[in-house]
Amino acid sequence: MLLLLGLLINLLIFTDAQSVGVCYGGVVDGSSSQQDVVNLYKNNSITRMRIYQPNQAILQALKGTNIELIIGVPNDALQSLNNQNAANTWVRDNIQNYPDVQFRYVAVGNEVDPNNGNSQHVNFVLPAMQNVQNAINVAGLGNQIKVSTATYSGLLGVSYPPSNGAFRDNVRGFIEPIVKFLSENNSPMLVNIYPYFASIGNPNSNLPYALFTAPGTILRDNGRQYSNLFDTIIDAHYAAQASLGGENVEIVVSESGWPSEGGDAATIENAGTYYKNLIRHVTATTGTPAKPGRSIETYLYSMFDERNKTGAESEKHFGIFSVDERPKYQLSFNVPKSMNVSISERYGILAAFSLM
Repeated sequence: MLLLLGLLINLLIFTDAQSVGVCYGGVVDGSSSQQDVVNLYKNNSITRMRIYQPNQAILQALKGTNIELIIGVPNDALQSLNNQNAANTWVRDNIQNYPDVQFRYVAVGNEVDPNNGNSQHVNFVLPAMQNVQNAINVAGLGNQIKVSTATYSGLLGVSYPPSNGAFRDNVRGFIEPIVKFLSENNSPMLVNIYPYFASIGNPNSNLPYALFTAPGTILRDNGRQYSNLFDTIIDAHYAAQASLGGENVEIVVSESGWPSEGGDAATIENAGTYYKNLIRHVTATTGTPAKPGRSIETYLYSMFDERNKTGAESEKHFGIFSVDERPKYQLSFNVPKSMNVSISERYGILAAFSLM
């Protein structure tokens, strides 16, 4: 009996951990080989990765590992995959040829939006998703790999309060059939969530609210209480999806991060606080106020600083590692579920065994 009790305690403490993924972008100017990158994931117990386009060296390095992968179709490849034969070839070359890689999702396009510089790709996203799904189904992988697209908060016209979340009027025609596709295929919506950008773009911003350090409730919305901006943004997306028939479409946070320099509130202290608190929050079982009781699958952006990336200076400093592979923050990427079990629940389990 004591042996069984000891095994139970070890099981509670050390197994069934919730994993936080990390995005690996392509604008990295370090000297690490792709095998070195995968080894860095393994050495830090990071068991989920997102890449933005097929990378044969990364796929080779991932063979036989326990790292689950989001593989992306870049926006400039979407039009070509509107041809079913091309989609079949893409799935064969980048998925079927790597049976020892644990593919989790295919992200067909990233932040395509009728209102931004990616607007030329709008008409290609859904047909590409459908063709990739067909190819995956024919390959017998439909129960293993989900097809989605990565969107972002720029598609929302209303985000406050979150229960009123709604897509922009000129976005509905684009996003509604995608939501329907995801619902029909039991696939999640991938959403890039950045409290940093929402915070610095708001003259009335509350930095602790964005960093998960607010001392209590900041927003009340129809009986729901919000103490952090991250949950607020996610629930606004959930409300927007629900209005289009996507009530049951789960959201996976495909990017979230905070820069360590290059802009307002972009400091190493704020970034470290955000990443630590984000990991703690999404690996808990509390969920969001609108979707309680579930962990939130989340991918940190990004693995490395990207000094050659174009755009604002802050865009270059989202890495959780420097380009020489030194960690910028002390982060723990796998949190045992037992850490989220209440004291009464844990001791209730042990008490039950004591009566045997």
